[in-house]
Amino acid sequence: HVQLVESGGGSVQAGGSLRLSCVASGYTSRINSMAWFHQGAGEKREGVVAIYKGGVNTYYADSVKGRFTVSQDKNTAYLQMDSMRPEDTATYYCAAGFLGPVPGLKFTPLRQYEYNYWGQGTQVTVS
Repeated sequence: HVQLVESGGGSVQAGGSLRLSCVASGYTSRINSMAWFHQGAGEKREGVVAIYKGGVNTYYADSVKGRFTVSQDKNTAYLQMDSMRPEDTATYYCAAGFLGPVPGLKFTPLRQYEYNYWGQGTQVTVS
């Protein structure tokens, strides 16, 4: 089993920055991909960014390209959020999964079903 703990959420003014962290513990050797999803009030959970094997591949939703950066250091994934907008307000969830862009298999890194473990979420508010 794998446990994920997010931190770094909070309130920020539009144009500001926040950095989220997600620490994975437990049986992490099988984890190949990590991702961040967000879910606004009354909205669906959507993929924001994903990272494969510590940075071999990174993936970004169109809405955050050029503003958000995903990185990973061993068992910790980071989400650097810059030039933040009110529409970034949401609960942000860290996810970890076994899969990745293996030849012959379809991998959709910003879809929930690709991930096996989830954190509890951290609230981000942009005003």
